[in-house]
Amino acid sequence: MKNLKLKAARAAMDLSQQELAGRVGVSRQTINAIEKGDYNPTINLCIAICRVLGKTLDELFWEE
Repeated sequence: MKNLKLKAARAAMDLSQQELAGRVGVSRQTINAIEKGDYNPTINLCIAICRVLGKTLDELFWEE
């Protein structure tokens, strides 16, 4: 399932996939795969992404 919440939060902070990837220590392709729903990140990566974007795990990764 696509992660549109992550994509929207990243765009709201005017961060490219490459910039977010650099801040959390992964490749741009990893961020792209998470947004496309092709990759399930580890909890540690989820937390790192949330910290950079100022969001909670529920806000970015909880499926309704």
